[in-house]
Amino acid sequence: MTDRKHTKDDGKRRAARSKAVVEESGAEAPAAVDTAEMDGELAKLAADCDAYLDHLRRLQAEFDNYRKRVQRDAEQHRLRAAEVVVESLLPVMDNMGRALDAAARHEEGQLIAGLELVAGQLRTTLEGHGLDEVLVEAGTVFDPNVHEAVLTQASPDYEEGTVLQVLERGYLLHGRLLRPAKVIVSS
Repeated sequence: MTDRKHTKDDGKRRAARSKAVVEESGAEAPAAVDTAEMDGELAKLAADCDAYLDHLRRLQAEFDNYRKRVQRDAEQHRLRAAEVVVESLLPVMDNMGRALDAAARHEEGQLIAGLELVAGQLRTTLEGHGLDEVLVEAGTVFDPNVHEAVLTQASPDYEEGTVLQVLERGYLLHGRLLRPAKVIVSS
């Protein structure tokens, strides 16, 4: 308790000295700091800080909800797009079933005609969804952008870097390479 008394006395002495120095210099004494006013301003700043923090948290929650909604919508869009493709392939499946029925009855002529029909229908359906075949024939120049060299083979008929044989067709989907054509290249 005596320490507090000394501290109060020291504070009063310092204040008196400061006042004497200000009076000697002729300057005006600084206005007394109103602690109630400072407390009020501090409380206002704290309230503003809390309001900004609350606003920031709300924005963050709204953004998280938005991100989740966009992901949900993208997934729904992907599912609907797949639904359209599958639905367009159902007639192909029906015709394939008919061709298999013809094969079971040993009607080879109908089987071949049915398979040709199904292949044409499947090709047309997939082209309608943006699928294009990478056109490559024996004798064309190897293009690593759309061809995949599976084997190389010496050939007296073709110069080096020429496609000799197509093993598997390649496809583009909406102009982008979906699968390169697998080819044998002359060496």
